[in-house]
Amino acid sequence: MLMNDETLSRAADTLRAWALDEDLKARVLAQPEAAAVAKRAALRYIAGEDAASALRLLEANADRGHRWSIELVGESVRDARVADEQTAEFIDLARRISESDQTATISLDLSHIGSVVSPELGLRNGLALAQAARDAGTSLMISAEGSDRTDLVLSIFEQIADPFPETGITLQARLHRTPADLDRVLDRPGPIRVVKGAFLESTEVAYPRDSAPMTAAYISMVTRLVGSGHRVNIATHDANLVAALEGALGDDLRQPHVEFEMLQGLGTELLDDLHRRGFATREYLVYGPEWWLYVLNRIAEHPERVIEAIADIGPIALLA
Repeated sequence: MLMNDETLSRAADTLRAWALDEDLKARVLAQPEAAAVAKRAALRYIAGEDAASALRLLEANADRGHRWSIELVGESVRDARVADEQTAEFIDLARRISESDQTATISLDLSHIGSVVSPELGLRNGLALAQAARDAGTSLMISAEGSDRTDLVLSIFEQIADPFPETGITLQARLHRTPADLDRVLDRPGPIRVVKGAFLESTEVAYPRDSAPMTAAYISMVTRLVGSGHRVNIATHDANLVAALEGALGDDLRQPHVEFEMLQGLGTELLDDLHRRGFATREYLVYGPEWWLYVLNRIAEHPERVIEAIADIGPIALLA
């Protein structure tokens, strides 16, 4: 039986709710058998558990011609000691990138390095990481989080971007507030990454994912950024949306301040095709043990991916 759009939408919302359920995450990952099964499904979307794994994957894929971004995945750290430890891991990633034959920007959630412990801690660690990235010859891209954290993310971003203007920021097209946020961040020279927005949000604050208003908002944002000459990362795996952007903007998307960005394991063929056709492209690699929210949100974007997850787990893993 084929699932209708309403069923798929409910499945997606359930997956996003699971992604934010920290008690569920703790229970699953505390059980070795369950954790092993979940990790098997996650490997489609993550490079491995350490920075060396991400850099090996980058080296193995270097001939595909893309630019790169790497993230030590994690979110919602509520312990200052852990936030400092994770910041040190990011700083080590910057060092490893500087020693590599390849280069990559460093992406992160501010809540991973302490912003929900306190804004001051998030800022302190963000500044330390921005300096490490600059020393390594690269820069930071700050990711979007749920709408309840958008003001916090933008405030800390601005304070990091004052001394480190190369720092990038991510905006979610589906949030009703985003046009005003775009006005706010356009004063900064760092790249603006445009995403649909993967978080579970109410209709009071966000358009439904993949609705006509959300698509229109995405195209409007990209059109404005491309026309302004501001650096923009068009971050989507949606082939229909890419086609709509090509139809609207044509060769303007080949300008040097524009690039398409896609996540590891998603849109690989589409990204390679865009690169072959002369567009600037970037692939986003993630690694680390704290992949729960990231992977569930990736599956939630297209709930049909649950079938891929079951195939990735395989019968042996289920019987282990």
